Amino acid sequence: MTTIDDATLARLHDAYLQAFADLPGPLFSRRRFQWLFTHGSPGQRHEVRVVEEGGEPVACYRLRFPEHDNTHIAWLDPLFVRPDRRGRGLGARLLDEAAGRARANGRSLLFVETPTDGVGARFAVAHGFTVSVAEARRTLDLRTADWAGFRRMLPPVEGYEVELWTGPTAPERLADLGTVMGGMNDAPADASTEHSHFDAERVRAHEESMVPGGLDCYTAMARRVGDGAPAGFTRIFLDADREDGWALQTDTAVLRAHRGHRLGLLLKLANLLRLREREPQLERVVTWNAKSNAHMLAINEAMGFRLLDEWNTWRLPI
Repeated sequence: MTTIDDATLARLHDAYLQAFADLPGPLFSRRRFQWLFTHGSPGQRHEVRVVEEGGEPVACYRLRFPEHDNTHIAWLDPLFVRPDRRGRGLGARLLDEAAGRARANGRSLLFVETPTDGVGARFAVAHGFTVSVAEARRTLDLRTADWAGFRRMLPPVEGYEVELWTGPTAPERLADLGTVMGGMNDAPADASTEHSHFDAERVRAHEESMVPGGLDCYTAMARRVGDGAPAGFTRIFLDADREDGWALQTDTAVLRAHRGHRLGLLLKLANLLRLREREPQLERVVTWNAKSNAHMLAINEAMGFRLLDEWNTWRLPI
């Protein structure tokens, strides 16, 4: 855990907002930003480096080191320089330092995500990164969405039932949630990455960090009626303070043995309809997919998600 005092964190968040002001879509709230930069993510170590000038933060990186699997990887999440301090080599110096810290931690591959256009992409190319996964963000405007149409779209799926809950997952569901989270290993990823394994304790750590980390969550999980086997899941996260009107559609997966029943569409629609019922003030949902994930893209577009922007995950052997 990296220690940064609250006053510095507040100024660092202001620098972060300036650095990414041109990006469409949601940015981290101060509460969420402060949690990530002090506590990080469960199952990962992190290091934070802040550059100050005249007592003001002007540049920063955060390095994430997965500990359970993919221990050859480090993530720059993020690296940024305040716009009025760019063009002086600060970013290059921070990248060199971050790569050195990653190597010192036994890592051989560095990842970062940026939009396909703009300063981040130019920086990545100039410093030897290559594209690992091409991605896109899409948004659904909840204010104009066809809610009656969504109810008509709900597919009749025999032999399965959907469980819905809000907030952290109850202890009795942790193992099953871990099972369906394993379905995300089928999503497009860098060829060097290993499958992630989610046992109950690993899932518990993630769930226990949700509330103190400034998040709330809506989850839908499908089970086969005959034997109760978990079959798939989807999740929507939102800021616990409901500050910005955004929600984030994250993982959706159906296990191989249960595919072909339209469970993915059922889960996403059921979860979204419940979100609308409970959170009518929300304005938009944003989701993120690999451009090669044709099946999930088709579901999103059928639901009315429209392209916001395109991103790359970049890789750099170190």
